[in-house]
Amino acid sequence: MGILSGNPKEEPLHYGEVFDLWSAVLVNNGKIAGYQTMLNHAGDDDLKKLLVEASEICQGENKQLEELLKENGIGLPPGQPEPPEACLEDIPVGARIIDPAIAAGLSADIAAGLVACSQAIGKSIREDIAMMNAQFHAQKVALGGKVLRLNKEKGWLIPPPLHLNKHGDC
Repeated sequence: MGILSGNPKEEPLHYGEVFDLWSAVLVNNGKIAGYQTMLNHAGDDDLKKLLVEASEICQGENKQLEELLKENGIGLPPGQPEPPEACLEDIPVGARIIDPAIAAGLSADIAAGLVACSQAIGKSIREDIAMMNAQFHAQKVALGGKVLRLNKEKGWLIPPPLHLNKHGDC
């Protein structure tokens, strides 16, 4: 039997896997702090719920990622300080991040996360790492669907030019 056969958890991580795991924790730490800040700015209750869900997803991912890094003797990236809570009415109107911008940022984060998970799956040689990233990917797909629905319902979605000429008629 070779070094990469048997129980995946006993196989060594390669440098790409280590970098992806470590980077995911670092990015999630920033997202968690950012989503907490966005909660201070958000006025829409449905958007607030999705920000909380996004933060909880990042926290759940970090729990798994940090455990795996520690098991493999890899130091954790620095955390982010928890932003203070603020009342929306205390933030001056010109300094507020408006709900459509918050929702667009959340959509972009999810899209970037999907790409990162897909790349991590593609370069993994350990099945457990690939499956963990597939689980993260599925959670992001579900959250992305909710954010897309919210953006459509609230009229916040800014679509690219729509192709209406379906039959090639001039």
